[in-house]
Amino acid sequence: MAKADSMTFIDHEAPEVLLIFSYENDMTINSFEAAGTLFSIFSWGQMVHFLGPAVTIVPKEDKFHCEFSRSALEGVKASLIKFLAKLNGTNAQPDPSFGWNNATDPCQGGWKGVICDTQTNSSVRRIYLNQSSLSGVFDAASLCNVPPLASSLVHIKLDQNNIGGQLPAEIVNCKNLNRLLIRHNQFSGNLPDSLAMLNNLKRLDISYNSFSGSMPNMSRISGLSTFLAQYNKLTGEIPNFDLTNFEMFNVSFNDFTGAIPVKTGRFDQSSFMGNPGLCGPLLNRVCSLSSDDNIASHKDGVSKDDILMYSGYGLVGFVFLGLIIYKVGKRNKKNEKGDSINQVSSVDDGMEKPGEVSADYKIAASRSAENSATVSTSLIVLTSPVVNGFSFEDLLRAPAELIERGKHGSLYRVICENGLILAVKRIKGWAISSNEFKQRMQKIYQVTHPNVLSPLAFYCSKQEKLLVYEYQQYGSLHKFLHGTQTGQAFEWISRLNVAARIAEALAFMHQELRGDGIAHGNLKSSNVLFNKNMEPCISEYGLMVVDNNQDSSSSSSFSSPNAFKEDVYGFGVILLELLTGKLVQTNGIDLTTWVHSVVREEWTVEVFDKILISEGASEERMVNLLQVAIKCVHRSPENRPAMNQVAVMINTIKEEEDKSVTFEG
Repeated sequence: MAKADSMTFIDHEAPEVLLIFSYENDMTINSFEAAGTLFSIFSWGQMVHFLGPAVTIVPKEDKFHCEFSRSALEGVKASLIKFLAKLNGTNAQPDPSFGWNNATDPCQGGWKGVICDTQTNSSVRRIYLNQSSLSGVFDAASLCNVPPLASSLVHIKLDQNNIGGQLPAEIVNCKNLNRLLIRHNQFSGNLPDSLAMLNNLKRLDISYNSFSGSMPNMSRISGLSTFLAQYNKLTGEIPNFDLTNFEMFNVSFNDFTGAIPVKTGRFDQSSFMGNPGLCGPLLNRVCSLSSDDNIASHKDGVSKDDILMYSGYGLVGFVFLGLIIYKVGKRNKKNEKGDSINQVSSVDDGMEKPGEVSADYKIAASRSAENSATVSTSLIVLTSPVVNGFSFEDLLRAPAELIERGKHGSLYRVICENGLILAVKRIKGWAISSNEFKQRMQKIYQVTHPNVLSPLAFYCSKQEKLLVYEYQQYGSLHKFLHGTQTGQAFEWISRLNVAARIAEALAFMHQELRGDGIAHGNLKSSNVLFNKNMEPCISEYGLMVVDNNQDSSSSSSFSSPNAFKEDVYGFGVILLELLTGKLVQTNGIDLTTWVHSVVREEWTVEVFDKILISEGASEERMVNLLQVAIKCVHRSPENRPAMNQVAVMINTIKEEEDKSVTFEG
């Protein structure tokens, strides 16, 4: 047959999906396209075997045209049903409640967790079976060895099940996969080397499993932006990732050895902790000669000058430690001469900078302890397994690093001897009795919500108060929006999800604590933190900032009728930050004024973050969320909606978004 000839394959019984084939003189199929998706290369024999005999062949122009036969669709269904049966731990039919059966179409019959292309409604794009009580194995061959599925699948999400066994090497045949999320399962064995050949992969989460052995060289995947592998049993070296543009990265609590990656970006030592064999400047652990060899063995290895640099870091560390000892010694002498705690605090305010190891925190805390008649019971540990057996003395012994300084206190990161990392909020100038403070903290602790961080413990004296929280390594919403990443990877659906979760959590806290008059009091994007599962959480609830001109000795300042409406205003400003990507200048005034002026001039689209516009986010739903934000930041507190109303409005927008999911790749 000449090169200009072509064939049309038509199934007269049940045409389903148009396929376009390209070929050469030798009848080798270079590629074929289905509903805009490029499939793998096929030989003529493979193509005929795939289509089956029930076709009619007709010459037409310079391409092959064909349509799926009914048998091809049945093959896709059979493969999916087999996949779910294996996940269920059976080789028979899967659980009927999932709706995966031969009588219905995967894209039209309500198959649980199956999401198809919304434009053609004919190809399976995502499989979401997280939290589905699955306890079988991952049969990748059922999905990735079937051409239509292998080429159309972009997301596989199986989080929080009980799936065991190995991750099969056949996963590599799902070439267009860009998200593989299998955290919190029972996977074991080595990761397949083929995993590093998934060139379109963007997010890989294998955390909280039992994977072992060395890790494939995932650093070769140029578009990878999320890699989470904490709490496994992985060994060997960490590939030399360039973490500069990563959204999330964590390999903590494995058995890795050698040097950490050179370019760690915004990630700190918490992303690598729990691996005693790791070394590098970020960990304050000088690499040995053998580790230095490992550094040089990286593809983008470190030069001899870099090795000297590591040694220099160690020397600087010793010098810095000496300075701290000298500084502490001088202050102890001053204390012996009768200096008050306020004098120590004033020196602290002048010397301490974010990121420095703070001796002053320990001095101030220990001075307060000395002034207390009940040192052993000063740290009140609430009923939390995280800090069971943890004492006030443990807190004093632990080194503290200043993270943030505020008007009424400072936030420290404290690393305990057992590896536990805590966040300690030190509050000064809060004239509230110890008993009142204790009651307040216990009330807040008793009202639990998964998206609100509860205090683990607290300490109270006349001079200061300390609150202990579990440290959240991924930082704040403010950092995500305005930090080094400038929101580049913070997509619309993620922002909408943050808005919905925080609205629901704040509405819950308002409902439960309104009778006690306890609002958040200082809600802002830096007080929205991301936990280990990247879920947004409200922090520092109930630590209401009191202006100096208020009568801070009165508890009424903490239970103002407008306090809850002020929370609504703060939440509205957070919504504006999510939508615009812009910084708040002074209590949100500049941002809200700017938004109002732009909307008033009917240039609403100019408000939105250009990142969201370029991503193709729904303008209609962004406008709807903007309208909610404007209601929240109304000048008159009485005209602001209650948080439960706000939560309902945002959930409605989110439901509309979920119904019209657009697909990547």
